Amino acid sequence: MKFKSTNHKNRVRSGFTLVELVVVVLVLGIIAAVAAPRMFDTAGDARQNASRHSLVVLRDAVELHRAQNGAYPPVATIATALRPFLNGPFPTVQVGANQNATVVATTQDPVTAVEAGGAGWAYNVTTGDIVINDAGFLNW
Repeated sequence: MKFKSTNHKNRVRSGFTLVELVVVVLVLGIIAAVAAPRMFDTAGDARQNASRHSLVVLRDAVELHRAQNGAYPPVATIATALRPFLNGPFPTVQVGANQNATVVATTQDPVTAVEAGGAGWAYNVTTGDIVINDAGFLNW
């Protein structure tokens, strides 16, 4: 009859030590802390994409108005003038400091952000160029 030895030297190790598990958890935590903000900023990405799409739609609507009427729409009535070319209400800017659907007129070419007024869009009536009224988003 064989008896199992209770000697610690003969015991075979199976599994991981607590220290090894803690190190693995810490490494995974560091990787998650670095990667998560880049992967999960979907709300910010959605706002940027919505504003970029609205800008394309507005530029197309302004050009369609000009092609149909021979002139760019006046800034005072731009929302109503573009209504036949827009599918829904006049778009709201989703990014920047001025997140609204108002339009401010400017005569600068190329159009730059207009500090006064707090309008979401900046529009040049003579060139038909429309941009987001925020210095950080003018190059879209």
